[in-house]
Amino acid sequence: MQQQSRDSTEMVAPLIAGIAVAAAAYAGRYSIKAWQVFKARPPTARVRRFYEGGFQPSMTRREAALILGVRESTPAEKIKEAHRRVMVANHPDAGGSHYLASKINEAKDMMLRRNKGGSGSAF
Repeated sequence: MQQQSRDSTEMVAPLIAGIAVAAAAYAGRYSIKAWQVFKARPPTARVRRFYEGGFQPSMTRREAALILGVRESTPAEKIKEAHRRVMVANHPDAGGSHYLASKINEAKDMMLRRNKGGSGSAF
């Protein structure tokens, strides 16, 4: 009886190994095809694009909102938070530009409706 059990085990082992090799080959073939389809796709932007234009001669609410990264209808509290976040990243004491800092402050003033005309920029 043991001989018969050993014979069937010896016959099943190559079958299992063959199935494993076939499964690996099929998975490899599928992976290669999937990779080729992935590489053939047209490139898409994976990161958020930044505004590519320069500053306008006179700041508008739209430009101020773009600078602060908020919507034109954002409440004052959110505008102050956005101003702080942008100013921390661009403050002159931290290696930022004085010009950009003045534009950020001007944008905050414009969004809070404190800018009464003209360009408040020192530059």
